[in-house]
Amino acid sequence: METSTVRNRLNLVIDAAKRSSAARRARNDEAARAYERVLEFAVPLFKQIAQALKVSGYLFSVFTPGGSVKLMSEKSPEDYIELSLDTSGDHPAVMGHVSRTRGRRVVESEHPIANKAVAELTEEDVFEFLLREIEPFVER
Repeated sequence: METSTVRNRLNLVIDAAKRSSAARRARNDEAARAYERVLEFAVPLFKQIAQALKVSGYLFSVFTPGGSVKLMSEKSPEDYIELSLDTSGDHPAVMGHVSRTRGRRVVESEHPIANKAVAELTEEDVFEFLLREIEPFVER
């Protein structure tokens, strides 16, 4: 293959990668701004859930470590539900990370809380996610 052909095609790939990277950074920045808005209603909602659980005899606390919100059992630090922003993929997403103990075993799962863009998430989406994920913690 000719050197000029190799160089031209390689330059095309490099240019495409730079454009893609710039577009991904712009999407991630936009998602981070939208995620701040999500946290504005998610944190109070997590606190409401924690308070309602305490009234029902389930001891949970809310923590807000570095850009996330976590509902954690006061009995076991391995039992929690957490929201965070994942920008590692092509499309940023608000991820729900759930960890719970089963005897000595810790079962973890992580998935988007809804099939929506970060800017489209509503308080109802977060509430539905929490209701879905809290069930295993309160069935005991």
